[in-house]
Amino acid sequence: MSLRTFNFRPRQILVAVIAATAGFGLGAAGWAFAADNHSPTTSASKITTDPHKLVDLPDFTPIVNKYGDAIVKIDDSDTKIVRGRNGTDPFPRNSPFYQFFQGFPGANPPQKEKMEALGSGFIISPNGYIVTAGHVVRGMHHIIVTLTNHHAYPAKVVGLSVRYDTALLKIDAHDLPTVELGNSRNLKVGQWLLAIGMPFGFYNTVTQGVVSALNRPLPHDDEYIPFIQSDVPINPGNSGGPIFNMAGKVVGINDQIYTNDGGYMGLSFSIPINTAMRAVHAFEAHKKLRFGWLGVDVQEVTPQMAKALHLKEPVGALVASVSPHEAAARAGLKPGDVIVTYNHEAVYSVGQLPPLVGDTPPGTTVPMGILHNGQPETLQVTIGTMPAKMRHVEAEKTADIRRLGLRVTTLDQAAQKRLGIHHGVLIESIYPGPAAQMGLTDGMVIQQIDQQTVNSPEQLQQMVRKLPAHTPIPLLVRQGHQSLYVVITLPEH
Repeated sequence: MSLRTFNFRPRQILVAVIAATAGFGLGAAGWAFAADNHSPTTSASKITTDPHKLVDLPDFTPIVNKYGDAIVKIDDSDTKIVRGRNGTDPFPRNSPFYQFFQGFPGANPPQKEKMEALGSGFIISPNGYIVTAGHVVRGMHHIIVTLTNHHAYPAKVVGLSVRYDTALLKIDAHDLPTVELGNSRNLKVGQWLLAIGMPFGFYNTVTQGVVSALNRPLPHDDEYIPFIQSDVPINPGNSGGPIFNMAGKVVGINDQIYTNDGGYMGLSFSIPINTAMRAVHAFEAHKKLRFGWLGVDVQEVTPQMAKALHLKEPVGALVASVSPHEAAARAGLKPGDVIVTYNHEAVYSVGQLPPLVGDTPPGTTVPMGILHNGQPETLQVTIGTMPAKMRHVEAEKTADIRRLGLRVTTLDQAAQKRLGIHHGVLIESIYPGPAAQMGLTDGMVIQQIDQQTVNSPEQLQQMVRKLPAHTPIPLLVRQGHQSLYVVITLPEH
């Protein structure tokens, strides 16, 4: 089965679990998804026995009955060598009962066995177009889609976006039941959600929960998806399936869970349907999916960094570097600026910015609120197009400032061109002192200190000599293709 991983702690694993929905019923046809104007309970029956209750308990059966048949099973069978397969075990390996038959006498030696990758999807058009999570079908050799009436069809991939983790499949079938698509921007924290799927291969499993958070950023590969966080129980076998609101409309694709052991722990993450359908519409039109691009490296504003930058509170996305000739540079954005709004939406943390920018059509001009030297400004930024390939470069070794505890050398023109920067000094060696305590290493480039550009070792020496002791100072360093602000505190002379 397909698993994905992510983590809130350094290097911790989040298993991106196959999150699914499968059930029974007939759905409305069509591709477009309109704004969802229904209240959370307009299409669901309600059970209430206490007139003083503030919230009625929903009955999910109308959703299951109407749209369940539009949910499909997606799998791929491959023959692999496995160990210790008990010949008397009647359950497949993805069954939770499989382990109960292991360890008994009569287990066979390693042998060939059919291994089944399992996921879910949902039908969005009567002529056989199906949406699922991209990681469900990546690497599948022979994709099989099975309907709730047990009719199975081979499927082909029309398109797949890794950044949006969304795939569009096509099967040769007609007059199929479909789901109705909603508007994920109308979701509110606390609203009920419903998933119907096949965790561990158990067909037609219905689970429910509430929206726990919206626009939740996850690190690494998923930075362009503003995830819906919920407590809907999902497990392996669920990924790629829809998540419904109480109007019976699909508002997300179940994608990941946060876990330490591979099982559900109360934190589920779904791709908003608006995000997924942006990719789907591009696939349908056979167009390349383009992402907005600013051309900056950004980082979190910590309380210590906010103090060093003389900010009132630690909010926004701190600009660590600006690529020459890109959208941000053309708009006048500078390293040390803090982005606090983007297209009239507040940016409280650095993780909120990439989805907002990536979802902006290239060529669009948007207002961006920044703090420049602590003062508010508004820039008009014409968004560029994300490059097809990102350049990865490494800094070379380099050069001495006793108060910092390091040696630096001149950044020559060849190194500037290689690194894509035009100023700074290279760190040649580190010895005990503030730089070592902050984790700086040789090969890094010092670009700024106390928000002043560094152009030479002599200039850096003079700047450091004048800085106060025991005061947090922002230091901009670069390693390879990334720049990062750190806070450093200098000793007495």
